Amino acid sequence: MAVKLRLRRMGKKKQPIYKIVAADVRSPRDGRFLESIGLYNPLTNPHTVDLKEDRVLYWLSNGAQPTKTVKSLLRQNGITLKNELIKRGVAEDKIESEVSEWKKDKEAKAEAKAKKKKISRKAKAKQEAPEESSNTENVAASEESQTKEESIDESAAEVKGATSEENEPAKE
Repeated sequence: MAVKLRLRRMGKKKQPIYKIVAADVRSPRDGRFLESIGLYNPLTNPHTVDLKEDRVLYWLSNGAQPTKTVKSLLRQNGITLKNELIKRGVAEDKIESEVSEWKKDKEAKAEAKAKKKKISRKAKAKQEAPEESSNTENVAASEESQTKEESIDESAAEVKGATSEENEPAKE
């Protein structure tokens, strides 16, 4: 009998909650299942996943194949990593240290992402808008002053009867 780890939809209309179950491949999505091994709520922010880790590892070791979504959920919780380390025959204490290190890295990445998200797009736009307008005004003012200086230098050179090439060595 082929077993899959998959989602079983529950909850009200427009408010899905999923049970993660071990079920026979031939049974329908919301039909008969062998064992309930977890719960997944996609409506919370961030989504909630509660798993019976030992039962998930049991089913994976017995050949159960997770669906794409369940595989993604297992990967997010570090169970896939733990299963791979068990398959390789790594010692139990080393497995625990690897998984805890992975979780710390994941939390650090989540915190960094949260810090970046803190500054909203509107705040960024407000910060950039005054800088851009002041920068464009400064650039325009400096260009105008440069063109005025060049026109003054050229008119002075014409008055003296010298070309602009002759005027440049005199400045040095």
